[in-house]
Amino acid sequence: MSLLHIDEPLPASTPAPWQMAHPLWRLGFRPFYLLAALFAALSIPLWIAQYYGWLHAAHIDAGWHMHEMAFGMVTAVVIGFLFTAARNWTGLWTPVRGHLAALVALWLAGRLAMLWAPAPVAAAVDWLFLPLATWPLGRVMAQSNNKRNYFLVGLLALLAVANGLYHLSTLGLLAMAQAVPVRAAILVIVVMESAIATRVLPMFTRNGAPGTDPVVRPMRDRVSLGLLAATALAWVAGAPGWLTAPLALAAGALVLVRLAGWQPHKVWHVPLLWVLHLSYAWIGVGCFLLAGAALGWLPTSAAFHALTVGSMTGLIIGMITRTTLGHTGRPLKVGRAEFAMFALIQAGALARVAAALATDGLRDGALLLSAACWTVAFVAYVIVYLPYLSRARIDGNAG
Repeated sequence: MSLLHIDEPLPASTPAPWQMAHPLWRLGFRPFYLLAALFAALSIPLWIAQYYGWLHAAHIDAGWHMHEMAFGMVTAVVIGFLFTAARNWTGLWTPVRGHLAALVALWLAGRLAMLWAPAPVAAAVDWLFLPLATWPLGRVMAQSNNKRNYFLVGLLALLAVANGLYHLSTLGLLAMAQAVPVRAAILVIVVMESAIATRVLPMFTRNGAPGTDPVVRPMRDRVSLGLLAATALAWVAGAPGWLTAPLALAAGALVLVRLAGWQPHKVWHVPLLWVLHLSYAWIGVGCFLLAGAALGWLPTSAAFHALTVGSMTGLIIGMITRTTLGHTGRPLKVGRAEFAMFALIQAGALARVAAALATDGLRDGALLLSAACWTVAFVAYVIVYLPYLSRARIDGNAG
């Protein structure tokens, strides 16, 4: 089946696409969440083993680690989420069945190629995934005239450009450090997750924590997103610290002001909410650390790990549990396993930022603690959620 094919609703007399597929291939979140969690649980131990000399694999270097977190694990979650969300937004079918399986196979081929294939082959195979996964999203949004979400297609296109620049750098065809396009991609994803959180966090809070009344100010939201985007542009363009630092400080402060208006102090009894609020707060922390890095006061690693492990991974673990429960027909309630996942990612984020800031004597312990927290959290997700992702919805609905 062509990767560019779009499945659309069929006449009522014909079984819908989801009815003709194994449950795993009925909606994008199912295979992509599962494989992203598996990859997360495997890739960090591999990287740590290589870093400390316990494993000798030529391809598992610092560039591989950065790339595979941003363009491997995170993009799988983003595509799985957007395939699922776009189905709701547009009423049209995003990839299912063979089309979805082909995209998943391409993503897997990219991960394997990045480990074992020659660099030109790895670049071609890995780079193809984002454009071919973005195309059906753009198609359904255009067909439904869903202009409100066109910007997400644009952000995915920017991620594809950043991935291309990374590979050109790796192949020696572009005089650019590998870290530059990866960090650009991270900042694009931060803007994307902030935009999505702006829409859903107040609503989730109002619906999930009775008695709350989150404050939503559209103009302040737009300014906040604009400041985050300006900070990202300044950093990627290599603007001087006197320009980047104030932008980052203002962006971080406004993120936390907005979060305070969403009443995070009233959600601590609801794990599905506090994990999202706390993870969103890491964007503000990451911006403050980015300001320090722009002025040369702090290591850049601290800022980017606050944004990746703290905000990005925290929001991922919160959303892949929430959307899996909701889209498999289960109540939005979690138990001890999910609480442990959420707490482990937050502890891992603290440890990873501490490792970036620590002296040599403390760095190794903090780094190993962070890796252990990360790995256990994602192993727990796979164990608990594999049955949900691989079985039909319990309410018999589509998805």
